[in-house]
Amino acid sequence: MRRSEVNRIMAEAEAFIAGFGFVLPPFARWTPEEFRARRAAAGAIVDARLGWDITDYGQGDFAHTGLFLFTLRNGRLDDLRRGGGMCYAEKLLISRAGQVAPMHRHRVKAEDIINRGGATLCVELFASGRDGGPDAAAAGEVRCDGLLRRFAPGEVIRLAAGESVTLMPGDWHAFWAEGGDVLIGEVSTVNDDLTDNVFRDPVGRFARIEEDVAPRRLLVSDYDRWLG
Repeated sequence: MRRSEVNRIMAEAEAFIAGFGFVLPPFARWTPEEFRARRAAAGAIVDARLGWDITDYGQGDFAHTGLFLFTLRNGRLDDLRRGGGMCYAEKLLISRAGQVAPMHRHRVKAEDIINRGGATLCVELFASGRDGGPDAAAAGEVRCDGLLRRFAPGEVIRLAAGESVTLMPGDWHAFWAEGGDVLIGEVSTVNDDLTDNVFRDPVGRFARIEEDVAPRRLLVSDYDRWLG
């Protein structure tokens, strides 16, 4: 992705989020220069990878294969391993009409995917087979707003605004918006995007950025290179 495209998507996402009355935290507005100036104080933000996350999954076609995310909070893997403390995470996502987040599962993370407003959120589901991949023959089950729901292999469930699905580690899922753009909430156990995502197809988790202009804001994938 070009940095100019990333900057444009950020601006559009800010306006879309604001339209629902949702306000991002103050560090969402830091320029790269301000982030560098506050690097020592912002250690917890950087370590937890809080902030902007825009990906085309390395496919170079954000309009069709991509996702906007903003990580609002993220706990500590050490707390999760010992079973106490800050074991949770929260994200805000935008899925655009015609855009797919590709089929994947998580090794550790359990998550609630919530339609916070906009159009319909479609979630395609598979159970895990013995080899760990999507099982094209076996049914599975999830909970939607606390109610058990069985699904056939590859079934697509549709979530209206306010509705949600709970996904456990091993639940294969892809999702997209239908009928317009969707604001999505994600509440989960601690999130580690470097190690916890398993994709069905050979895609990458983060975009490769072509620096055609200066960044408007830093992405979480920029932190190591820009902040050290």
